[in-house]
Amino acid sequence: MPSPLDLADFPFLRDALFEVVLLGVAGGLLSAWVVLRRLAFFSHAAGSATFPGLVAADASGVSPTLAGLVVALGYAGGVERAGRAGREPGEATALLLVAALAGGVVLASDVFESGAAVDRLLFGTLLGLGPADLALSACAALLAALATATLGRTWAAIAFDPDSAPALGLPAHTADLMLLALVAVAAVAAIPAVGALLVAAVYVLPGAAARLVSRTVPALLAWSVALALAEGMAGLYVAYWLDLPPGPPVAALGAAVYAALALGAATR
Repeated sequence: MPSPLDLADFPFLRDALFEVVLLGVAGGLLSAWVVLRRLAFFSHAAGSATFPGLVAADASGVSPTLAGLVVALGYAGGVERAGRAGREPGEATALLLVAALAGGVVLASDVFESGAAVDRLLFGTLLGLGPADLALSACAALLAALATATLGRTWAAIAFDPDSAPALGLPAHTADLMLLALVAVAAVAAIPAVGALLVAAVYVLPGAAARLVSRTVPALLAWSVALALAEGMAGLYVAYWLDLPPGPPVAALGAAVYAALALGAATR
């Protein structure tokens, strides 16, 4: 059985490990706010909705990162606009997600015949992570830290008492739009490593598990980052050991940690 130290023996595994650490920071911070603001479905959908753009970019030679960013930000804007028009956020998220996934399937199977590339887009890969992927993940981690420092008070106020946030002079609408856009950008950063379908493993599960053991917002943030880092590195090792894409092991470990903590909380 390979040692965890083997992850540092090969350049592609070092890049993958660095990517996992960056995503752990971004995912840990953002998943805490995602859980508090009840945006878990949106976080999953933001990654999955990029599927048609990624398929088209992969087949046409356009940068998948650029295509993913355009689609994800457009999706976030569509959800926010639908919410302002009076639709329930979950309804708008679901409607746009169904349309995006259907379009992606049609493009992958009938238009571009993407074949094996679809698996890589949906579930991620240990191979092929380049400087651009690492740079985007670093930007996502930096933006998540800066946003937590500058907008964390506003997000917390909206989460616990949304009606009082405007009375306190907090830019609630702007803060919500910034959170949606930041989650969308961070979701695109995670796609090369974990795939479009399993973005929730990075941006939902750590925060959901951390909330079971946290009583304050700072504790929630700290636990969420710690769990995201641990699950990411352990998932990367399992993926290397079993010769799997990294997305499924990271998601399975995140779900197992959440289930164990939930069971423990229920029995106390």
